[in-house]
Amino acid sequence: VILASGQGSIAKALIEATQRANYPAEVKALISDKPDAGALQVASACGVETLVVPQHLGQSRDDWCEVLADSVQRFEPAWVVCAGFMRILSENFLQRFPGRVINTHPSLLPTFPGANAVADALAAGVAKTGATIHFVDEGIDTGPVIAQEVVPVLPGDDLTSLHERIKQTERRQLVDVVAKLACP
Repeated sequence: VILASGQGSIAKALIEATQRANYPAEVKALISDKPDAGALQVASACGVETLVVPQHLGQSRDDWCEVLADSVQRFEPAWVVCAGFMRILSENFLQRFPGRVINTHPSLLPTFPGANAVADALAAGVAKTGATIHFVDEGIDTGPVIAQEVVPVLPGDDLTSLHERIKQTERRQLVDVVAKLACP
């Protein structure tokens, strides 16, 4: 099951890979917290079931995560893949899928954790950043790293150009990592 909040370019890469005959995994569903997430249209266009689980006004994060976990569990996933999912999952959610939740992140963790990793890398003036796939734990981008790849920061890069190059790496990286996880 993929969790996504954004436009869905990373999710699309994984969905398209799983639709190849020789790929060792399938995407059972894409779940978003945002009803207007482009990822929902991407998944639906590829024939993948979609579901929206918004956090309602006044609903605690823990209560929302329980509803989300119930929704994910319905599909009995081997893995839960956060692909541009901009929410922090609760400890209870993670306990329901122990060691089976992974996340894509646009930096070389532990450097630049959090939601503004690309902007933080640009502000720090680093010569390189990258893409990380990691297991999700209770912290913010603190789980054990599965894979990392360097992406150089080029002269003239802005938030859009650098983030797009990182996403290109994340897409390829996620497809490779999920294949390896599906066939240990």
